[in-house]
Amino acid sequence: MKFETCPTNEGLGHILAHSIQAGGKKVKKGKILNKQDLDIFLDSGVREIMVARLEEGDIGEDEAASYLGQKLVSVEPSLFVSSPFTGRVNVYSSQTGLIIFDSERITEFNLIDEAITLATLPNLAKVEKNQLVGTIKIIPYGVAKSKIVEAAELLEGIAGFRQVELHQADLIITTHSGERDKLSEKGIEVTRARLQGLGIALEQVVFVSHETRELSEALRETRSPLILVMTSTATSDNNDTGPRALRLAGGKVVRVGIPVDPGNLLFYGELDFQKVIGLPGCARSPALNGADWVLERTVCGIDISPADFASMGAGGLLKEIPTRRQPRDRRRTGPLKPNVQVILICDSNDRGFHSQLSKILASQV
Repeated sequence: MKFETCPTNEGLGHILAHSIQAGGKKVKKGKILNKQDLDIFLDSGVREIMVARLEEGDIGEDEAASYLGQKLVSVEPSLFVSSPFTGRVNVYSSQTGLIIFDSERITEFNLIDEAITLATLPNLAKVEKNQLVGTIKIIPYGVAKSKIVEAAELLEGIAGFRQVELHQADLIITTHSGERDKLSEKGIEVTRARLQGLGIALEQVVFVSHETRELSEALRETRSPLILVMTSTATSDNNDTGPRALRLAGGKVVRVGIPVDPGNLLFYGELDFQKVIGLPGCARSPALNGADWVLERTVCGIDISPADFASMGAGGLLKEIPTRRQPRDRRRTGPLKPNVQVILICDSNDRGFHSQLSKILASQV
């Protein structure tokens, strides 16, 4: 593709590189110029224009973007693509679940030619129906077809999707008394909303005292494929109350503690056909935490290996939760106070105002 300045009367059929305001109207960049456009420019005194010209073997930006977009979604029915516009197509999800991207192949794709780009959400991001998950953008107005064909070969299988497979959950809450309290009520409300965001029904909430045997019996009595355990005190060891209760119930403890903060103090396991997640204390807050990552992968049928847990550490330092009992940085125990400076413009002869202002300023010292 050639990008150059040419006399206006020679621009017929070329692509306008920059928008031009002429004859009371705006001719937008990217438009293939016709005789009427050129006449308007000439009548307005525009003698030269910047244009792009496709050469042999080139295809236009919209055609190129559309071809690549269709290739990307062709093997994944949970994704669909928009119509092309200004060299761009957007990729959307058609349902709720986890989007899967091969980051290494995305890098390879973006190395083929700087004119061809693909940007996506992070791998294993939770998405909802009709949510934007990626965009393909052709930078110039045209690109070599050979490069588009080369790039398209990398798109098959570059994206995948896992929809929610577990649709019911039970919540077990331990308290020192074995009864509801104000803190657990908040936990129920937040957990229900978290599950609803994934299309999961909270079937029952069970309260037991924070004792190994009582918790073990409650685990055995659950029937939903997902069991969430919210303990009154944080789980900090493999032999703590939650993990011990799971083993006593006949289950298997897979992991205690994850490299995600907030959310470190989580345990994960299995009980027959059921998945068990011991929630960290921060799960009582709706803010993103490590429990969200584990929950989302679990309900979408993804087995989480030790290596998967370990890999969560890269990017696992999440935003601090204001209500956290133990802030990770003890030098800051609360939000920074804003430094506000004010300039007042007033009548220098207004003594009453000066008196009131002095009182206000004195009260702020």
